[in-house]
Amino acid sequence: MTFKIKNLAQDSMTFPQLKFEDFLHPRPQPTGIDVQCKLQHFALITYALDPERFAQIIPPRFKLDTIQYQGKEQALMSVVPFIDVDFTSAVYPFPKFSMGQTNYRVYVIDQQTQERCVWFLGTTLDSWTLIVPRLLWQLPWHAAVFNFDCQQDAEGYYQRYKMQTQSAWANAELELRQSKQDAWQYTGFPDLESYLVFLTHPLAGFYHRRDGQLGTYRVWHDQLQLKPAQLLHAKFDLLDRLNLVSFKDQLNPYSVLIDPMNEFTIYLPPQVIR
Repeated sequence: MTFKIKNLAQDSMTFPQLKFEDFLHPRPQPTGIDVQCKLQHFALITYALDPERFAQIIPPRFKLDTIQYQGKEQALMSVVPFIDVDFTSAVYPFPKFSMGQTNYRVYVIDQQTQERCVWFLGTTLDSWTLIVPRLLWQLPWHAAVFNFDCQQDAEGYYQRYKMQTQSAWANAELELRQSKQDAWQYTGFPDLESYLVFLTHPLAGFYHRRDGQLGTYRVWHDQLQLKPAQLLHAKFDLLDRLNLVSFKDQLNPYSVLIDPMNEFTIYLPPQVIR
C-alpha cells in the first residue's frame, strides 16, 4: 500500500497554515489482516501543557508539535474516547465486534520524515480481543470496563455525554454537553482549518511497545465532522499520575470536540522500528 506523507512541519514559532487538501487522499487498498470500524461518540478532549512535562516520555526521534498559547510554547495532547462499532476485517467476511476504547495521545513530528503524527501513551479497551494487540503485538493497551451514557437532540447535538472507565491502568470519568452555540477554540493556530487538520489528521501513531521497542501503525479516514462541546466534568487518573495534567487542571481543557460517528481503516500488523 502507498501512503502520502506531507512535509509541513513548522520551521519557526509561528504555526504554519494547514490545508485538508494536502492531507486527504484516497484510502489505500486494505489487504491481509487490515481492519475497518466505525467510531461512535468520538470525542477529543485536548490539553495544552508545558513541553517539559514530556521530557522523559517522548523519544529523541520525535519532537513535540507545539503552538503559542497564553504567551508560552505549549504541547498538545488529547484524550480520545469512543465506541468501536462494527469492528471487522476490511478484506474478508468476518464477525463484527463492538467495544469501548480510549486513546491517550500527544501530537509530535517524526524528525526522520517530518510527518505530523501522534505518540501514544497508551490505550484502554473493553474487549476480550485485547489479547491480540497486547500479547501478540506488544501494544501498550490495557483492559478496562466502559460505560457510555449519551443522548443527542433532533439536530445531533449531545444533550448528554457521559463516559466512565474502570481500569487498573487508567480510570476515567467524563461528562460533556453540546449545543449549536458552543464556540470554536483554536488559539495558537492561524485558522480553524489548520487546527482541525492538526488535531484530526495524523495518520501515523508511534509508541513504546510493552517490551520497550519502538512500534508504529497507520490508519486512514476521511475528513471528520467534529463540532465543539463543553466539558462539565473530567477525571483522568493517568494524566494526574504521570504529572501531565492535575485533576484540577483537567477541568480546563484547551478544547473539546465531538463527532457522533466516523469510519477508520487500520493497517495491520503494527511494525517494529529497529
